[in-house]
Amino acid sequence: MSAGTAQHARRAPAKGRRSRPGSTVPAGRRSGKGPRRGTWTPWLYLAPALVVLGGLLVYPIYQLGLISFLEYTQAQVSGGEPTTFQGFANYAELFGDSEFWNVAVATLLFAAVCVVSTLAVGCALAVLLTRVRAIPRLALMLAALGAWATPAITGSTVWVFLFDPDFGPVNKVLVWFGLSGFEDYSWTYDRYSAFALVLFEVVWCSFPFVMVTVYAGIRAIPTEVLEAAALDGASTWRIWRTIMAPMLRPILVVVTIQSIIWDFKVFTQIYVMTNGGGIAGQNMVLNVYAYQKAFASSQYSLGSAIGVVMLLILLAVTLVYLRLLRRQGEEL
Repeated sequence: MSAGTAQHARRAPAKGRRSRPGSTVPAGRRSGKGPRRGTWTPWLYLAPALVVLGGLLVYPIYQLGLISFLEYTQAQVSGGEPTTFQGFANYAELFGDSEFWNVAVATLLFAAVCVVSTLAVGCALAVLLTRVRAIPRLALMLAALGAWATPAITGSTVWVFLFDPDFGPVNKVLVWFGLSGFEDYSWTYDRYSAFALVLFEVVWCSFPFVMVTVYAGIRAIPTEVLEAAALDGASTWRIWRTIMAPMLRPILVVVTIQSIIWDFKVFTQIYVMTNGGGIAGQNMVLNVYAYQKAFASSQYSLGSAIGVVMLLILLAVTLVYLRLLRRQGEEL
């Protein structure tokens, strides 16, 4: 065999290897088309949900903001007077009202106490679920899910009956234990006891979400890490503070933001348990205050302005919370 024929035979396998599928396209050309397809594919899957969310959220928020800049009362709703543009006049009237600031401060403090209490109770019961046997754990889970599934208006009505001054069993039990002063005691008459009563109900219907979510996160933690800490003599509180809480931080971020949103815009519990905001509005929160302005006083533009302020406060609190977490090096 000649030298030219031998060289041709040696080149043939190399050509065969280059002709395999996928090897003839340059790497740069393949990487140029791939990312573009991969970038658009998730958005195609999310498109139906985004369309629904746009219809349910974007348009109502747009209408809320629009009405807050108009003069929109019962006269405009009925068509008796034309709708006029007021600019920031509604916001100026709102910010000039001392009652608004009192209600805003009360709402922020009440929501903060609710969030902290809900997280504390939910996390404590989540840790308890990991320490008890199967039957007590199942009973606690069923009881918590029952509280979570109860509608807010039903739960509020039940709590009002429990603390009723005439027929409520709570006052009767306290008197039976020898605590004087609880005969015919009205929990909703005093401002702080009424807020405390609503706080108990809000925590009761909110902690199951925190408990179940944190419990699932705890189960995902390797047991070897917890057992090693226990063998080293770490207490339950130290294990939670130094091991479990840092590993559960992404989950705690979710439940905290959810609790902030839910507790800041509480309406049903306050309205039902304090009969529309308490005596002389002493238990008013922003959501109830907006309802009173919009529907009780027919000042729809002021009610919309309160709604916009609540939305901005929630966005600001959430962004500040996330920013603090990012400063601590947490990836979100």
